Amino acid sequence: MFRILRLFRKLPFNILGVANQKVIFMEFFKGFEKVDAVRGIFGDKTSEVLSHLTVEICWVMGYMYVDGSDGHLVISKGYLNTGDKTDIYLDLIHELCHVRQFMEGKELFDPRYDYVERPTEIEAYRYCVQEARRIGLSEERILCYLRTEWMSDYDLERLAKSVNISLP
Repeated sequence: MFRILRLFRKLPFNILGVANQKVIFMEFFKGFEKVDAVRGIFGDKTSEVLSHLTVEICWVMGYMYVDGSDGHLVISKGYLNTGDKTDIYLDLIHELCHVRQFMEGKELFDPRYDYVERPTEIEAYRYCVQEARRIGLSEERILCYLRTEWMSDYDLERLAKSVNISLP
């Protein structure tokens, strides 16, 4: 699925972008410039970055990701409408970490690494785990957040170990 989506992004026209809505992060997600976790990502440039960050609300099912071509955030409308609000919040923190990484010139989708071993993913997940603990989530709930449908149990164990989550 990810390979197909990456292929679509390389086309000279964006077939997935038809009928998508584009907004500015700060206008859509009000108050995030005041969130300590977000300020920890961007520092003194938080308001500046968020006031220029484009968010594309797309019709394609999925979650959210940073577009590797220009660093804008892409979020599934379905996920925004039906997803767990805590998961959406943590995903936003995760993806904003990727926005910063993109701004620093890091390779977000480095194919030399498995997803759960990719340095950019580990950094973003560590930041999410820190925020999840700060807002009071249990280790079990954080582990549920880390689990994705494209991740095997073995992958989840490796990721959990990398971000210091103990398995039951």
